[in-house]
Amino acid sequence: MAFDPAFLDELRARTPITSVIGRRTKLVRSGRNWKACCPFHGEKTPSFYVYDDHFHCFGCGVHGDVISFVMQSEGRSFPEAVEELATAAGLEMPRMDRTQREAQREARTLGDVLEAVQQAWRLRLHRNEGREGLAYLRGRGLTDETIAAFGLGWSGDGRGGLVAELAAQDITAPLLAQAGLMRVDEHGQPKGELFFNRVTFPIHDRRGRLVSFGGRILGDGQPKYLNGPETAIFSKRRVLFGLDRARAAVRAPRGGGHAAPAPELLVVEGYMDVIALHQAGFTGAVAPLGTALTPEQMEALWQVSSAPVLCFDGDAAGQRAAVKAAETALPLLNVERTLRFCTLPEGEDPDSLLRQRGTAAMAALVEGARPLSEVLFGLLSEGTRDPGPEQRAALRQRLVEAAGLIPDKSLASEYRSTLLDRFFATFRRRPAMSGRGGRGQGAAPAARSLAGVLPVAPDLDAQSVAMERMRILTAILLRHPEVLEEVQDAYCRLDMPPELSALRAVMLDMLADGDGNADASALLEALGARIGEANLSDMRERVLSSHPLPLSAQERDDLMVMDIRQEWWHFYALLNVERFAADIRLDTERMSTGPIDERQWESLRVRLLTLESLRRGGDIPDTQ
Repeated sequence: MAFDPAFLDELRARTPITSVIGRRTKLVRSGRNWKACCPFHGEKTPSFYVYDDHFHCFGCGVHGDVISFVMQSEGRSFPEAVEELATAAGLEMPRMDRTQREAQREARTLGDVLEAVQQAWRLRLHRNEGREGLAYLRGRGLTDETIAAFGLGWSGDGRGGLVAELAAQDITAPLLAQAGLMRVDEHGQPKGELFFNRVTFPIHDRRGRLVSFGGRILGDGQPKYLNGPETAIFSKRRVLFGLDRARAAVRAPRGGGHAAPAPELLVVEGYMDVIALHQAGFTGAVAPLGTALTPEQMEALWQVSSAPVLCFDGDAAGQRAAVKAAETALPLLNVERTLRFCTLPEGEDPDSLLRQRGTAAMAALVEGARPLSEVLFGLLSEGTRDPGPEQRAALRQRLVEAAGLIPDKSLASEYRSTLLDRFFATFRRRPAMSGRGGRGQGAAPAARSLAGVLPVAPDLDAQSVAMERMRILTAILLRHPEVLEEVQDAYCRLDMPPELSALRAVMLDMLADGDGNADASALLEALGARIGEANLSDMRERVLSSHPLPLSAQERDDLMVMDIRQEWWHFYALLNVERFAADIRLDTERMSTGPIDERQWESLRVRLLTLESLRRGGDIPDTQ
């Protein structure tokens, strides 16, 4: 039944979620919110939190509002949960209109038809006509207990026997067609059974209601696997094979102490994979119905687990499936839900892996499932080896665009930072020091403007000196973000420690969003706001406090007349003077043979002045 959203809003407003959950588990104050031991899985340390309008368990991932709590804790359907809460709140249930009543009647009727067919097909599997199908299932390693538990059956030869067999129950050919069990002609009239000579797999929705069937043909017929068509009660986009069983297994109450952890919610490709995994103890296995995962199926997965594991074959098709899943998931991610991936050896599927290598091999693969961010970088950089500047720029753009698909800004920023950090470490790693007899490794001369204001301790080792100079570069940009646009490419090349990398990601995000066109004071204010949103204010203060600005009026006046850009390039060059000089030579050659861009020329001029200053100071030989 479809409810008026206004009615549901009023119901939620009249029903304090804490009072409903408090009847099931003891709640304890935690600041403005409440916490408890999760009622859906056994635990000793509370990880179940209740907020004003929803709940979330950081242990098992279960979450929702007051209606979904009643559904999940009491096993009720949505209308049943609404009716229970409405009665308690003194609200009158809205009445169904004629269309809704007819739809509900039709769903009940089609469900009865499917159940009757299911009983017939289960019996056929164990009769003489189904011996070939039963032999096939046993040959795939399934026990009789598993075959019975999943309700596997045999469809028969499809010569009208189903209609005749069910006639005594007033189930006609048109009803079988409405339930998706018969083909129809161009006029919509039944013209033959859809499933014939197939092992049958009943398909249930997440509440365990039978909604359709799948079938596997024996021999060389096509298609090998066949699913029922869309009907009034079945939508392929919304259903996952085995989700009803996996949902119950993942959410089953567990005692304390040494109770086994909840099984992983594991997404595989086919019926037989799911059944074989359940038989082997991986009772959280599910599968889509012959298509790529849809947004609706992902939403259903996240209602059961905050981090389901997607298990794909290691071949090209598996790679394509992983890419598609990542593309579908990114716009749906938030801080409470993600995906993990495990990749099977090439040529293996879960069923074959279990039969040939055993449960330990499968368990190891699931245990080693990788986070989405790591897999996403691998998918986007696939085939990239020793890229040139153009390829690096294109890859970086792909990474930024992928992170930008995430609607949650804070999470998108974290993904962007993580992906770019991996990018810098993989493709733009540079030697921290020059390799020419220690050139460029010493501290900057104390008399050189900011070199005196932001000193580098002379007793640090080479690696520490490099890190200190990166902090100086970051401190300059935190005070003068207007310089960032000119130096961003060079800044991105640096292999920085995590705290500096996080600040860099925020600055690059701001630049990518177009804030770089603001004036200096507005840009500084915008950067401060973004750093605050990313919870990096303390980190920024640590960087700035370690490199304070001059305090005297004279020092401040001297600083104002300096070229901040030249000072930034000075410390950047000291990280690798040979590389700095080579970049300048390359840019000079390019500009001498092509059109002159004023901004590029100005940047080159500043770097040339920096290079000359380094030569005069003895930090780089005249032959460079």
